[in-house]
Amino acid sequence: MTRPTSNKANGISRSHKAETNPSTAAVDASPSSSPPAHAHAHAHGTPASRAAGRGARERDVCGPDEHARRARLSLVSDDQLERAASIFRAAGDVSRLKLLHRLSDGEWCVTELAEAAGVGLSTVSQQLRLLRAERIVARRRAGKHIFYSLADAHVSDLIHSAIEHAAEPHSHDRHDDTDGA
Repeated sequence: MTRPTSNKANGISRSHKAETNPSTAAVDASPSSSPPAHAHAHAHGTPASRAAGRGARERDVCGPDEHARRARLSLVSDDQLERAASIFRAAGDVSRLKLLHRLSDGEWCVTELAEAAGVGLSTVSQQLRLLRAERIVARRRAGKHIFYSLADAHVSDLIHSAIEHAAEPHSHDRHDDTDGA
């Protein structure tokens, strides 16, 4: 009994060779030796799946065309990157991040922020001054009170995304886990 085997060097199986070799055609064409239709399709795939496989391999190949395409996608200036890094440095302190998280719920006065954090007014004021210098928070004066809020929706999205991401289970290299399946 002959089973179709894959010949990776030329991409054909014995059952395909039988079609071109009359001496083995009778043996390979017998009902007892024919593989189920799904086995042949699995071994070689459909033309569409073979094309998709080639497409996946072609996407994995890095070349001049891919480099040029990616270079055109988004040009970010060094000034923008430096500014973004400053934002992350300012927000990267746990006590300042707590302030930003509180401010994501809306406007707070300095006194409320200090009480919620359990620290002095001067500590909160200093942290807010730094965050304001980086244009992460905005302030509004109402009489003797100064109210702080996040500068805009981008900052709110950034804070919420960072906190949501931190709450997710750690699953680095998730894409590697699906390759073996």
